[in-house]
Amino acid sequence: MKGSTYRRCYCRDADGKVLGKACPQLSSRRHGVYAVRQELPARGDGTRRSFSRSGYGTAKEAQEALDQVRALLALPDGDDADGQVAIGDLLETVSKDKKAPLPELDDVRRRYSTGQSLSSKTTVGDWLDEWMSGKRGRPTAISRDEINVRKHLKPRIGHHRLDRLRVAHLSEMFQAIADANTEILELNTQRRAAVDELATVPWKGAEHRARRKAMKEAIEAMPPFRHTVGPTTRERIRATLRAALNDAIAQQRFGVTFNPAAHVELDVGKRPKGVLWTDEHVARWEETGEKPSPVMVWTPSQIGQFLGHASDDRLYGLFHLVAFRGLRRGEACGVRWTDVDLDAGLLTVAKAIVQNGWDVYEDDPKTDAGARTISLDSVTAEVLREHRALQAVEQEKAGAGWANTGRVFTQEDGSWLRPSHVTDRFAELFEEIELPPVRLHDLRHGAATLMHAGGGDLHYIKTTLGHSGIQITSDTYLNLLPQVDKEVAEAAARLVPLPRSNKIVSTPAHAPLTQEAPGGMPGASA
Repeated sequence: MKGSTYRRCYCRDADGKVLGKACPQLSSRRHGVYAVRQELPARGDGTRRSFSRSGYGTAKEAQEALDQVRALLALPDGDDADGQVAIGDLLETVSKDKKAPLPELDDVRRRYSTGQSLSSKTTVGDWLDEWMSGKRGRPTAISRDEINVRKHLKPRIGHHRLDRLRVAHLSEMFQAIADANTEILELNTQRRAAVDELATVPWKGAEHRARRKAMKEAIEAMPPFRHTVGPTTRERIRATLRAALNDAIAQQRFGVTFNPAAHVELDVGKRPKGVLWTDEHVARWEETGEKPSPVMVWTPSQIGQFLGHASDDRLYGLFHLVAFRGLRRGEACGVRWTDVDLDAGLLTVAKAIVQNGWDVYEDDPKTDAGARTISLDSVTAEVLREHRALQAVEQEKAGAGWANTGRVFTQEDGSWLRPSHVTDRFAELFEEIELPPVRLHDLRHGAATLMHAGGGDLHYIKTTLGHSGIQITSDTYLNLLPQVDKEVAEAAARLVPLPRSNKIVSTPAHAPLTQEAPGGMPGASA
């Protein structure tokens, strides 16, 4: 295909027409600029096109550019018509953008040899859209990724070229999120102060009514209350991007070979540890409404108070099962009678009922470790027997309207429980007896501490709770019951025989290991 370099200028005649090659000053080497023109493979519809660019200061620079264009055109084999058209499309696009650099030969060669798009302008947003369109998996996980992409990733880094995304870009994004959090907190504080002030203004009186009206208008003009982007959400944002970039690397797409999301540092803090609702913590909460930790756990006494109050509720069996065996909410809602052997005292976690927004669906357990068989103590087995008898009464009352889902815990007509309904009912029950607040999931934490207090080791607790790794079990769930640690300490102390001396004070838990004979001689028989 024809191609050449030439010198041109932009001088015009008296009528304003560009002189081009007719300019008499082109005889001077200092006049004008150098340009290149190269014929390109015809478009897919057969129409002709060419690559043109000017502005080169010397003939050498123009020739080097022309050589690069020709090297790109030589990449496809002679019989690869589709490849030739694709290279032509790439060069035509670059030709239209006079500021765009020529594509790097090695980059285009790699893309061409691996069957990737030759466009050098694929952005992070473009790839995230394509990635989400092919996403498969749990609806809740897909929904979370969609939110992360739509609310955070595309608005903040979607414009960057995918193959040029760097750790610095992600650090800037998370810093911007942190700055936005600060602004949200300030605006929330201002709105809260205005609302509190409005509550102090009397209703009666023309002056007061006018003031209330003005304050309401001012509050309506303020930004609404908003949530900040917490540490867990920031970690999930990074996880979404890391997964998307890993897929691009695995598919050898767009020349991406490095995943900056795997290397950006986040100040997300440590996983919150469970804190026991001791008398001191309860008193402080009653005074200020503050919780010492996002993860609060009832003491065994408080668990007993709750279960005693809930014993007449139709969902008592579910709450009892979660409190003692540590099932997740969806796992408890998904248990089937075919998964339970009350005579053998075994329960298999095989399915879960999951809620995504208002939609409810059946799914497998959250992790591979979540599919497990656990033992039932005799009390829990008896509770489930009583629950089965109550369910039989409900089925008889429902008659033909009974939905035979086979679930252990159902609505009054036998249909699936809505997990959010279980959470709401749990909160209603403990608020009725003014217990300090915990989440339904925190009953699971309480079950772990009860297992620990009952002598269960980390592996037993991990298996029962369905954790994928023992580190989660160790970091989050244990060391909540002070009396357990006390008993362990006392048991360890009793293992070592120590001679009685004035420096050692005997306690009931640590009896003296030597006895005084009646005559005052140590070691004599009584």
